[in-house]
Amino acid sequence: MNDALTLVDSRLRWAFGEPEARASVTFLGTERIEVLRFLDAEAGTVRYATLGMSAAPMTDPAQALADPEVGPRAELLLTVRAGIADTDKVLRPLAVLAASPQVEGVVVAPGASLDTGEPLWPGAPFTSVLVAEPGGLVEDLALDPPRDPVRFLPLLPMTPTEAAWKRVHGADALRERWLRHETDLRDPLRGAVPLGD
Repeated sequence: MNDALTLVDSRLRWAFGEPEARASVTFLGTERIEVLRFLDAEAGTVRYATLGMSAAPMTDPAQALADPEVGPRAELLLTVRAGIADTDKVLRPLAVLAASPQVEGVVVAPGASLDTGEPLWPGAPFTSVLVAEPGGLVEDLALDPPRDPVRFLPLLPMTPTEAAWKRVHGADALRERWLRHETDLRDPLRGAVPLGD
């Protein structure tokens, strides 16, 4: 584990306590991605956090030469209500999303949609997520210059209809609709927010 990942691991444990479980996934031609599981019994939620995505900076595929030090770094966070669905099956889809900067050359940033192409867990009405703004759950982690800080990006599951609506109207409009309808974004079995009113 490189020094950035050691610091990320410490920051996650500082924010959420000791992980209940860790799983690792390795894809051909990529570094290992771990997914850590944290149970918050008081809140009745389970959190999943990736560890490994921030080992290298994300680079725009249009750049001719990737800088090995400079560029945005991030890890992904997903929070759902515990005990309602088999959400532990989200470990592999989360690892796939975390590996996408290495595999596909994408830069994951707030407002982006990430699609897994399959349900996030068995019976899930979601196949994609909206990347939310960082800073609410875990503060950015500063690294030694010239490296950019690591940002911890929350993921908000979207139904296929919400994802299609977001493509047309934008992330802000979808977030506003969720707020207006008091949508429980942590409910692993929720239906789509009303989109026709």
